Amino acid sequence: MTSVSQGASRSPGPLAERLPALPLDALDAEQRAAAEELIAGPRKAVKGPFIALLRSPRLMARLQKVGEYLRFESALPRRASEFATLIVARHWTQQFEWHVHVPLALAEGTAPETIEALREGRRPHTMSEEEALVYDFTTELLAHHGVADRTFERAREAWGERGLVDLVGLIGYFAAVSMVLNVAHTPPEPAPGVEPLPALPL
Repeated sequence: MTSVSQGASRSPGPLAERLPALPLDALDAEQRAAAEELIAGPRKAVKGPFIALLRSPRLMARLQKVGEYLRFESALPRRASEFATLIVARHWTQQFEWHVHVPLALAEGTAPETIEALREGRRPHTMSEEEALVYDFTTELLAHHGVADRTFERAREAWGERGLVDLVGLIGYFAAVSMVLNVAHTPPEPAPGVEPLPALPL
């Protein structure tokens, strides 16, 4: 099994990491099995939220499978799912997920101006029609704990009921992951050209 984390190579964050990577020789059998399963999957390493989650290996094993589906097999278009992830990261001021997903959103075609507006806490004016729908749905759900009928119907028309439910699942998954990372004080991994999230309001 390769290293549980690349944490030693990360730049230290402004806060002391509360739940740092566990040494390999400190893992029990369940933790080792959960780590090996994660390393064998598309993520290839135990990093980010899974460093902290490894303290509860059964939770980690189940949650990482949810995330694997939502990130790599969801009914949503990748551009929509990456943009929704950025909105959730901005909502929670979650630096690790922001640094990971900004390059992925750019690669899927989201405009740099759109990402910068989101980073600053503004509604972007350069969104595609699909991104605007993702923004409306995600921000309504995060702010009001539900969505309006019109927003629901627009989402169902765009992505079908499976895609709509996958979007709700993605928002919930990344909210949970953001809470874990924020509690653990897990620092972000460097991402060239990615500006960190400022505290809001500016």
